[in-house]
Amino acid sequence: MKALLLRVCSGGAALVVAALIWLPCLHFFYRSAAVNFRTAGVSPEAKALTARHLHLWADADARTEELVRLRRSDAEWDFMGRSFFVWSLANIGLRDPASAPECLKVMDQIIGQTLKLEREQGLYFFLMPYAKARPFNLEPPRSLFLDSEIALMLASRRLLQESPEYGPLLRDRVDLMVSRMEQSPLLSAESYPDEYWVFDNVAALAAMRLADRLDGTDHSALCRRWVAVAREKLIDKETGLLVPRFARDGTPLDSPRSSSLWFIAHCLQLIDPGFAREQYDKAKKEFARELCGFGYATEYPRSVPDQSDIDSGAVIPGLRVSAGGSGLALLGAASFGDEDYLRALARTLHFAAFPSYRKGALKYCASNQAGDAAILYAAVVGPVWEKAREAPK
Repeated sequence: MKALLLRVCSGGAALVVAALIWLPCLHFFYRSAAVNFRTAGVSPEAKALTARHLHLWADADARTEELVRLRRSDAEWDFMGRSFFVWSLANIGLRDPASAPECLKVMDQIIGQTLKLEREQGLYFFLMPYAKARPFNLEPPRSLFLDSEIALMLASRRLLQESPEYGPLLRDRVDLMVSRMEQSPLLSAESYPDEYWVFDNVAALAAMRLADRLDGTDHSALCRRWVAVAREKLIDKETGLLVPRFARDGTPLDSPRSSSLWFIAHCLQLIDPGFAREQYDKAKKEFARELCGFGYATEYPRSVPDQSDIDSGAVIPGLRVSAGGSGLALLGAASFGDEDYLRALARTLHFAAFPSYRKGALKYCASNQAGDAAILYAAVVGPVWEKAREAPK
């Protein structure tokens, strides 16, 4: 018995020693994946992700199958998959002008179908069921979730190549958003009944800044006023981070979340660059983690217990890894030029998200079409924001 126990202990010790030696070295096997995630042009990974999405929008049966799967979980994912892919195509077209004609064709297809569904199916088609549980504060009911992302789609399409058709559509959408935000005590519009999401309000303001670049308008005063209100009313006192959602009177409805904060900081770059950097740095302090060369993000700050929902995705206990937060952390790191964190996240993406290549197209088996579109956006983001900052010609 003693001999058996000794062998078991020796074997266990050998495994521990092996783990201590090999785990810190494991990330070296994913060095090329980290380098290939984002490059000066359109990276190999971005091209492969784009190929998969182009196939989905070219093949009606494949697209229907994917959208049915998305909507079975959450109708928002159907909508956000469209948004992130359209925004990605605008950046790809600016990075690689030779690809612009195909990008424009697919962007028009997605925008046209999305507007048609909004018009024919109504407000609730892309919203979660609880949107019908009670009335909106402001009548007639509208969701800034839809308005802001559609406005960003229209503006991104026009920045890639101007379109007379989309000009009036963007201006009308911007005017609606401004009107509804001005009627709120906190200069914010609803996404769901008495739910005001910072994610959607900064997306709306970013769309307005793109519209300013395109149409010669000026929404800078509204942006300044919104930031002033946000700093006073919407900051979590413990972390200094923006709360993700709140009621009309400013009551927070959740603690700061990484699945919102990375995108919020990205949009704030067009609204208030200093505030954007501040929020990114605080978000990184609260959410960013690295283990043996692999980067990830928690969903909630250190002081908030683990929990998960449709936004965070699965949260791994102990390490507190958030799938949604880690995926959008790629966008945060890419937007702020945080190369070390970006490469650590990319290594984790290739290690834990199970990339699957088929005929030059890439998908992540641990993700879905919406998640992959957000990852693609992180891989190509930059040119649209840069063009928006240019002085109008």
